[in-house]
Amino acid sequence: MSTTPRTVLVTGGSRGIGKAIALRLAREGAARVAIGYFRSDDAAAEMAEELRALGAEPVLVRGNVTSARVLEQVEALGPLDVLVHNAATGVIRPALETEDKHWDWTLNANARALLALTRVAAPSMPAGSTIVGISSLGSVRVLENYTLVGTSKAALEALVRYLAVELAPRGIRVNAVSAGVVETGALEHFPNREEMLASGARNPVGRLVTPEDLAGVVSFLCSPDAEMIRGQTIVIDGGWSLPAG
Repeated sequence: MSTTPRTVLVTGGSRGIGKAIALRLAREGAARVAIGYFRSDDAAAEMAEELRALGAEPVLVRGNVTSARVLEQVEALGPLDVLVHNAATGVIRPALETEDKHWDWTLNANARALLALTRVAAPSMPAGSTIVGISSLGSVRVLENYTLVGTSKAALEALVRYLAVELAPRGIRVNAVSAGVVETGALEHFPNREEMLASGARNPVGRLVTPEDLAGVVSFLCSPDAEMIRGQTIVIDGGWSLPAG
């Protein structure tokens, strides 16, 4: 990423993948880093201290990422140079055991929120700025109990393509990063967590993808070197999805 001071927003930025992304961008020169988070005030406060130690001004944006309250806070940040929608949630269960309210919750947080955030942020984002959505392989591969989240991530990737075309004349790049299995707190909600971790490490590289792996690719997408990458979903899985069986 360019070392030019810039304002960054990372939703779900107090832990896991979002935290790694926010810290990476702070290390590379972001002057102001806004962290969206939902519940954990302690984790957010700790993250704020880490950002200060790196020389970045932290801003905490607390609330449900789909809420009007959060959108008002985002608008109040002023022009953003980088918007990363990493916050994700969802009901992990077989399709026939889901309810409409589960669908609405999952799709709203994982896909619609990106559109809502973009509607608020894009009008004031300068040319050369970047929007990145964090996806997962469940968008294109069938994973156990992942029906709703996988569908929401597929919607996210489709939205990224449409936004990339619409916002290109404004000089705003829009892309997605799709991760393989990453060991974060989110996996605690999966009944087959240990099986997923073992499977994720069985890739040609021979190790799990880390949050820092994703942060490196997001950093690249935020740099001028990524100027002609538009509407793409970059897969980071160590080659896990390549073998046929």
